Amino acid sequence: MKISIPDSHLDLFRGQVHAVLTTVMPDGTPQSSMVWVDYDGEQVLINTTLERQKGRNMQANPHVALLVIDPKNSSRWIQVQGHVTQLTTTDAETHADQLTQRYTAKQHFYGDVYPVDQKHKETRVIVRIEPTKIALDAIFK
Repeated sequence: MKISIPDSHLDLFRGQVHAVLTTVMPDGTPQSSMVWVDYDGEQVLINTTLERQKGRNMQANPHVALLVIDPKNSSRWIQVQGHVTQLTTTDAETHADQLTQRYTAKQHFYGDVYPVDQKHKETRVIVRIEPTKIALDAIFK
């Protein structure tokens, strides 16, 4: 059964809200990173490289958790537990540019956020995460 991000929290994936992605290190300990987040209507998307720790972790163990907190109301949040279904290089730089435009109002990831020569040192990927469990909001409101 597919689990979708509820309409009530879609704005957290479509705005400029940063998320915390937790992956599993080789020794089983959690590792968390702040990430830009996206949603395609079925899967949560992030953009990273295979060379970063989170990229290496997700290649070895597809189980992840993502926490997105509304910056205007910390009692409103969404936690997505899921598994990585794909790490793809296809359109990864274009996706990074789209996220750059949304989060920074600059045009290009390479050149505006990171130096252009950095793209030759790393393998940029779109990470597709299928939600398996979703939790919403704090119980105290």
